[in-house]
Formats: sequence, C-alpha cells, structure tokens
Amino acid sequence: MAAKWLELLKQIAPRVTRVAVVRAATISSAIGFLGALQTAAPSLGVEWIPIAVRDAGAVERDVTAFVRGPNDGMIVLPSASAGAPLRDLTIGLAARHGPPAVYPVRRYVTRGGLISYGPDNTVEPYRLAAHYVDRILKGEKPADLPVQGCLNCREGRRSSSECSPARPKTRWIGHDCRAWPR
Repeated sequence: MAAKWLELLKQIAPRVTRVAVVRAATISSAIGFLGALQTAAPSLGVEWIPIAVRDAGAVERDVTAFVRGPNDGMIVLPSASAGAPLRDLTIGLAARHGPPAVYPVRRYVTRGGLISYGPDNTVEPYRLAAHYVDRILKGEKPADLPVQGCLNCREGRRSSSECSPARPKTRWIGHDCRAWPR
C-alpha cells in the first residue's frame, strides 16, 4: 500500500523529489510501510524522510522544518494522526505549507486533505470476520465458507493488490460485489 501511495503522489505531483513520511512514533506497524517505501523510492527518484509523531508540537515543528520548496510531498501513514486533533493539524500543515499529501483513508479528504488511497470503511472487515466466526461456532466447517477477495480474471488468481475499478479484468468476489465492476 505504501508503494502505491508514493506512486500516487508522483502521479499528482511529478516534480516531487523529497517526501516526508508522517508516522506514529509508538506504533510498530509502520515498519512494513517504511520497508515498502524504501524499496519503491529509488525507482521513482524520491528521497523519503520519516517524521515520527509524538504530539502536536512535534508534528508542527517537524513538518515545518521539512518543507523547503516545491519539490516536497507528504505521505501520512495510518494511525500517524490518530484522533481528530492531530488529523486536522496534519491536514492544516499540508495546506499551509503547500506540499501535496496522500492520506491513508477518505476521512482525511472529507476534512480538507488532497487525496487518499485506502479502505473506505475500516470497520467492515471486522464485521465480516464476526460473521465468519458466528458461522463456524454454529457448526459450519471453515473450508466450506465462501472465499472473499479480488480475482484477477486474466491470470485466474486472487490478489488484493491488483483489484481496482481501473483494472477491468479484475473483479471483487465475495460478500460485497457492489464496489467493483463486473
């Protein structure tokens, strides 16, 4: 997902050469995102600088210090600005200092952010998991439950990274097929 955020940032702002990656200092899940960015950045000609979020003062200081010119951009990792105050501060700093910013979920955009790429509803997977657990506890065999995911129709294999409305040869299979074209 992080490599996709970087690609998206380069698409909307091709001159970006430096990217601040805003992440939570205390949450270790960012390691996977940072690894993906480290792999993707050289091929896109981008230098990325992690900014660890501890509190509002640190975010403001670090983002302000990072932004130098028109070739700067920002990627905000999930949980980097947990809670509305830090989320709004992060969006405001990007708007004030001007770097294009990519956010992990749509609620950043509805609050004034530029663009997001990620799940629209982060609660839905948990609801679906509860449904599966309920069915298993009622006696169904896990192997008999329907599989959900993205089917790459061209190659006949499942891959969540390849499923998108922009790819007409892929479609979403499973519980909610409304999100993807058939």
